[in-house]
Amino acid sequence: MRPSHIALAVLVTAIWGVNFVVIEIGLDHFPPLLFSALRFLVAALPAVFLVGRPKVAWKWLIGVGLALGVAKFGLLFIGMDAGMPAGLSSLVLQVQSVFTALIAFAVLGEVPSRIRVAGMAVALAGIGVAAVDEGASGPLTAFGLTIAAAACWGVSNVLTRKAAPPDALNFMVWVSTVPILPLLALSLLFEGPSRDLDALRSLDWQGAGVVVWVAWVATVFGFGAWGWLLRRHPASTVAPFTLLVPVFGMSSSALFLDESVSGLQWCAAALLVGGVALTSFARTPKPPAYAAPMSPAATKETATPV
Repeated sequence: MRPSHIALAVLVTAIWGVNFVVIEIGLDHFPPLLFSALRFLVAALPAVFLVGRPKVAWKWLIGVGLALGVAKFGLLFIGMDAGMPAGLSSLVLQVQSVFTALIAFAVLGEVPSRIRVAGMAVALAGIGVAAVDEGASGPLTAFGLTIAAAACWGVSNVLTRKAAPPDALNFMVWVSTVPILPLLALSLLFEGPSRDLDALRSLDWQGAGVVVWVAWVATVFGFGAWGWLLRRHPASTVAPFTLLVPVFGMSSSALFLDESVSGLQWCAAALLVGGVALTSFARTPKPPAYAAPMSPAATKETATPV
């Protein structure tokens, strides 16, 4: 990769890592489901009028929109609102690679290699260490919601691979149109119209800036730049940079939110990042000769911004 391309990859992962801090700040301004709905509303408009028509079938857009936008981000925002630290969230979410491999095995018949299985075991050991630490110092329910968000991310990854979108930015913008109404409906149902209206009436420059950041910078720019890199370099060259996300997430959370990182969390981070590295980059055994091959685009590992 050219130095400028490496710099862009690092910039994107830094944005995605710092995004957890921005989400934490945003949750002081909005209820979690309303915040998530606003994120996708601003990400979709006006970009949806600029990227052209959808380039994949609507069934994939709806599937990914519900799994990623409603389930993954809804659970993540609720978990963080319930007390899950931003830095730990950025780390724990990386277990999505384990869920992606397991779901791909169950749905696509992709048999993981022994190295990938070992990587999943190491990553799950890291999650166990993090759970022990969080159970002793924080709300375990919020931790569980973040794990559930990672599982939903794995579902959306597999659906994205099946969709094989030729244009990552076009795909993400159109996917962003799907969760808006379901998230607004869930917010009205569970968070209440009075709470939502209070949040919108008290909107200030910081609250507006947070929404713009998570929508345009982390989602539209981040995903667009990542897709641009994937079109110019092999996925195996670009994907390792995602391991920097929890590094930036945990360091920025410590810097801006004064979140402390315990010894157990550092141990969990080492296990989880190492396991994710093995899981993500170990080769998958070739399918039997009689199996229909997937398209090249569908076999790429997927990384979605936070």
